[in-house]
Amino acid sequence: MTALLVALIVPAAAHAARSADVAALQVALRARGLYAGAVDGVRGPETGHALRAFQRRARLGADGIAGPRTRHALGRHGRHPYGSRTLRPGRVGWDVAALQFRLEMHGFPSGDVDGGYGWHVAAAVARFQRWAGLAVDGVAGPATLRALGSAPIPACPIALQRPVAAPVGDRFGPRGDRFHAGLDLPAPEGTRVRAAAGGRVVFAGHTGSGYGNLVVIAHGGGVRTRYAHLERFGVRAGEAVAAGAVIGRVGEAGDATGPHLHFEVLVRGRNADPQPALRLS
Repeated sequence: MTALLVALIVPAAAHAARSADVAALQVALRARGLYAGAVDGVRGPETGHALRAFQRRARLGADGIAGPRTRHALGRHGRHPYGSRTLRPGRVGWDVAALQFRLEMHGFPSGDVDGGYGWHVAAAVARFQRWAGLAVDGVAGPATLRALGSAPIPACPIALQRPVAAPVGDRFGPRGDRFHAGLDLPAPEGTRVRAAAGGRVVFAGHTGSGYGNLVVIAHGGGVRTRYAHLERFGVRAGEAVAAGAVIGRVGEAGDATGPHLHFEVLVRGRNADPQPALRLS
């Protein structure tokens, strides 16, 4: 418990890493309607204010520390420290929220970070298990939690060209209670979209998901790039493309509120932040 208390009272400027326990606290406070910020694992002022507001509401000492009494008062979202039980569909708790956060930070986002072990979490756990060479059952038992604890943060191993001549809008990382798995590059509809590196097109078509019109290029070594929300695309599956080749045009197909390119990098099936690999980024 001491380590948890320290993690929750260190100000954001004092630590470089995000904390899964802080993310779990943010989820618990969201469930109480007191926190509207991003579930980002950073103990910033908004998280501290929300915690103290909850403590006052619960008639606890408003010390801004998520100690045992505060965790108990938070109800089911404050219970079960991470690693204290096997996690499977139907579970709800602090440990589930911490698992969701750890999964997304390691490249396996699971949709809403809500502290509930639904199908979305089971699917993300199964993706991780497949990547880690474990038995794929969608249940986070001791072996899965150990493997997740030792998994490195994914990084793109190849240099990438910027696919659209546009500044970065939304970045890779936590956004609200979800995780943005790529970069958004806002640009006028019809702007050329170029291949970020040479490779072979493995998908070009309309998806039933929020991606809308999507192109996926495999670059070798387990690296793939995704180009989503396209107005149209000018390549076919199986086609070889060079770096910088025009593969489509910016649009707003799928779940998009305006014209932009949603650009993702996957390394052996794991989402990685594209920006460090972009030249002149």
